[in-house]
Amino acid sequence: MTISIFTFSLLGAMAIGMPIAFALIICGVALMTYLDIFDSQIIAQNVINGVDSFPLMAVPFFILAGEIMNTGGLARRILNFAIALVGHLRGGLGYVAILTSCILASLSGSAVADAAALGALLVPMMVAAGHNRASAAGLVAAGGIIAPVIPPSIGFVIFGVAAGVSISKLFLAGVVPGLMLGGSLCFAWWWVARNENSVSPPRQSLAQIFRALIDGFWALMLPMIIIVGLRFGIFTPTEAAVVVAVYSFIVATFVYRELTLAQLMNILISSAQITAVVMFLVAAALVSSWLITVAEISGQIVELARPFMGNQTLLMIVLMIIVVIVGTALDMTPTILILTPVLMPIVREAGIDPVYFGVLFIINNAIGLITPPVGVVLNVVCGVAKVSMDEIMRGVWPFMIAQLVVLALLTLFPSLVMVPAKWLGG
Repeated sequence: MTISIFTFSLLGAMAIGMPIAFALIICGVALMTYLDIFDSQIIAQNVINGVDSFPLMAVPFFILAGEIMNTGGLARRILNFAIALVGHLRGGLGYVAILTSCILASLSGSAVADAAALGALLVPMMVAAGHNRASAAGLVAAGGIIAPVIPPSIGFVIFGVAAGVSISKLFLAGVVPGLMLGGSLCFAWWWVARNENSVSPPRQSLAQIFRALIDGFWALMLPMIIIVGLRFGIFTPTEAAVVVAVYSFIVATFVYRELTLAQLMNILISSAQITAVVMFLVAAALVSSWLITVAEISGQIVELARPFMGNQTLLMIVLMIIVVIVGTALDMTPTILILTPVLMPIVREAGIDPVYFGVLFIINNAIGLITPPVGVVLNVVCGVAKVSMDEIMRGVWPFMIAQLVVLALLTLFPSLVMVPAKWLGG
């Protein structure tokens, strides 16, 4: 009965248009009322405790860093370097989009920020070169969702806090799967663009490539700083977020000199607004999470999943299908906050490595960002690239299928995640 009350109160509140954060609180109130333990002070206390977490301090700094990179010229220089490196290939601007997405992913951790930057800069260039607008926009959207997988990742931070899993281990375990997502996009783009009559930028000389590398050197150094710092324990993920934000500010202001005081104020305001939305979601989710524990919903879910417990691969397939379905209706952060306390007891009971599950869980949620009807990244690219939703839905499906194939491979062969993670983690 408690599972039914939890599910229908949450879905009912969302169905009438209530914001996700308030729907989570209403869900908690419904459970408390059913259990006859309603107390407004408990709700307030859990809301406060929900954001009283040192690891969560990484979120505002990663958001701030992403905003600074897009405004301060770091993203544009990375794009120029990618054009110099692979732009001359057949369909080269598509490979530029993929390479730039992977590099930007290692800087900001935000799918929306990366997709918005590339959508505005690259889609018009791809259309002018003769590429189909829908395919170009779809590729940029699919490339944007690599950001939550390659560290630093806001999704990993939120999942790590909600699940009690090492964020550093999640970061390092996400590197190879993120690159695999990029590789799958390369294959899908080759298939899509093979018959297009497009014109690629001219091949650039080694001297021009070197100049582009030097121009973007300070931006390209940031991924190395993050990986080396985490690998050798120089800083924690939270401290890494501060390092990223401060480094981006120094480079954008004093090296590239493209960030002005007026722009900085707008960036701080925008970052604060985004942070407030994310943090309130996390705070509200703890109310439901606490009541899931009190009502022993997790134990009931474990019993429902017990027929699959004997086969870890089959159980992971079932869990991934559930997440795919939920991801079509919810944004990434609410999905993480709602499903993590429900699914983690099943994962631990079955003996599945929480880090491995976390990586696949975040990849699955990232793919949900480009699945209709919600598809937050699809909506962002539509806005900045001036593409209709119908067009981008036609253009994104080959790339989404390629990324789902990667998810399936990672589900069937866990060593693709865990072996590189153990090597990177020492």
